[in-house]
Amino acid sequence: MDNNKIAIIGLGYVGLPLAVAFGSKYNTLGFDINTTRVSELSQGIDRTLESDKDKIESATKLTFSSKTTDLEDCNIFVVTVPTPINQFKAPDLTPLLKASEMIGKVMKKGAVVIYESTVYPGCTEEDCVPVLEKFSGLKFNSDFYCGYSPERINPGDKVNTLTTIRKVTSGSTPDIANFVDDLYASIITAGTYKAPSIKVAEASKAIENAQRDVNISFVNELALIFDRIGIDTNDVLDAAGTKWNFLKYKPGLVGGHCIGVDPYYLAHKAESLGYHPQVILSGRRVNDAMGIFIAGKVVKLMIQKGTSIKGAKVLLLGVTFKENCPDIRNSKVVDIYNELLQFGLDVDVFDPHADAVQVKEEYDIDLVTLPTKYDAIILTVSHNEFLNLDMNTLKSGTHSVIFDSKAALDRAIVDARL
Repeated sequence: MDNNKIAIIGLGYVGLPLAVAFGSKYNTLGFDINTTRVSELSQGIDRTLESDKDKIESATKLTFSSKTTDLEDCNIFVVTVPTPINQFKAPDLTPLLKASEMIGKVMKKGAVVIYESTVYPGCTEEDCVPVLEKFSGLKFNSDFYCGYSPERINPGDKVNTLTTIRKVTSGSTPDIANFVDDLYASIITAGTYKAPSIKVAEASKAIENAQRDVNISFVNELALIFDRIGIDTNDVLDAAGTKWNFLKYKPGLVGGHCIGVDPYYLAHKAESLGYHPQVILSGRRVNDAMGIFIAGKVVKLMIQKGTSIKGAKVLLLGVTFKENCPDIRNSKVVDIYNELLQFGLDVDVFDPHADAVQVKEEYDIDLVTLPTKYDAIILTVSHNEFLNLDMNTLKSGTHSVIFDSKAALDRAIVDARL
């Protein structure tokens, strides 16, 4: 292992912790096409907050670069680029295939390319390998090899980190599977699990998030039903949760780079084989509709309190996809924002964890830095700062509505919750 040089391609929430872990033991190059990101990391600055300056600097064998020529002396490449969906909710493999093309142009005989990006089963061997072969002129499983080890990073989680979560590994040949497994076992304290094939490892990642998505969609559908009945969903879940085998999922917005995206990858593969998934896609439809439901519910509550809707002021507390984390990828708060605008409301968004420039670039939303008075306040993300906030100081009057989409606030101060 000591004679290898590892390149981590993509230095986001997944790639950076991996680069730091490998860079503490092996010669490692952290590569990203974003020159600003590379410059900041070289100074120990991580905007994702997954690694602090001390951690980065403690990885004494780690260097950073955005120059493809620096990849030429690497023989192990680990790909951690995003795998999003497009506007039609179909997999967008552009970053993955571009990364494969780049690696193909620089890799030499004996190289091992390991993918961590979430994909559908078969993607590594059917989509990525041909690109590697085309641009390298090398033959798969003769001149170079591949592995797949799905990422299990949980953004913002300081307990369940890279090294404390068991890692699934796989390789394109039995020997390479052992090589990949040994490589990860050297940095993962929780241990590894060697899958029998790359396709199995790819599928394991896809169903992890699809399972969670389906479970959340069930309780979200319950929330829609119980809202019509007039009972509190969380009261029902608390009662049902007294049984030992009841799964305690909570209703809410389902965004982020994994749960809100990965099921579409699995569905895409199924449909390409002639099977049209029912449960997976029905769950997606329910979860994708929750932002619109919340917006409509708040408007109804405002009308009931006599508020004139057009021009009324609403505050959304939070825009990141989860609490105490700056990650805004695939935020479903945006669905609430856009729906409220359609009703003619004046909407402000406040989030001390989000980067205002990124939010503007990604969603064309200008974050406010100092909230004023509002006719409706919606807790969309349960950041710690919001849980200790005096909501009364934000209300424009007794008619103001407070909606708690996270069931995190004192019930005495809210008009309704999800």
